[in-house]
Amino acid sequence: MRQSSLPCRYPVGGLEELRFITYLSPGIPQALFEAVVDHVRRTLGCRHTSLRVEARVSGPEKGGEDPFSEGEADAGFMCAPSFVRLRELSRAPVELLGVAPVFEDERNAGKPLYFCDVIARRDGPVRGFGDLRGGALAYNDVCSLSGYHSILIQLSRMDANEGFLGRLACSGGHLRSIDLVARGEVDAAAIDSNVLRIRLDERPDLREKVRVIESWGPYPIQPVVVRSALDAGIKEGLRDSLLGTEADPLCRSVLSRFGLERFAPVTDADYPSDLLDG
Repeated sequence: MRQSSLPCRYPVGGLEELRFITYLSPGIPQALFEAVVDHVRRTLGCRHTSLRVEARVSGPEKGGEDPFSEGEADAGFMCAPSFVRLRELSRAPVELLGVAPVFEDERNAGKPLYFCDVIARRDGPVRGFGDLRGGALAYNDVCSLSGYHSILIQLSRMDANEGFLGRLACSGGHLRSIDLVARGEVDAAAIDSNVLRIRLDERPDLREKVRVIESWGPYPIQPVVVRSALDAGIKEGLRDSLLGTEADPLCRSVLSRFGLERFAPVTDADYPSDLLDG
């Protein structure tokens, strides 16, 4: 990550470095988050920025440690279930920054939303979720809204439980789930719609191997969060910076490669406590 020697334009409150973390790569390519962090560095004139990638899960796990409580991260990108859980702690270590990404998808209607696209092998017999009775379904991790909780919500709507499936397999990542379906090692997988679009653009050959059998949603897009104890001026600066990505040609050229149009305002009402109840 490039660094600048310019002073920060917002009050730093003794903070020497803005530390970002993303839980959404490699499904959403790391280059996208690097471009966002670099945009913040340049627009705020920050001396130091850093980006940490946590690829094992989509957000801090229940009962585990998180880098915000430990004072190791200032801002981050994570899936909604982890944010909702952290927000409801007695001393919430994170809060919404107040902005979230808007990706290119006509289903979003220009809003910070996304979907779960359930995929199966193109040459296989599975035509819908109902065909998966007794079958094998892959998900990325238990912190994921699109990859895991969407499955539980769908089963609940069917008055069913995990026993409906023969096997619910944790792949460790959306990209691995796609590969498992393509190789015929599972019958289907629940995939973040933006991850799937980006992956199919990168690997057109996969279009001949997998197809979408159902789409669920919309769901609120993965939020941008900040450490609750972070200086209020820095929070304001970060919010303004991300809302201005459209006006930054350097950042815009990278984000557009991955279908990210802009960042839009969001509030806590967009991430209700009963989100996982469907």
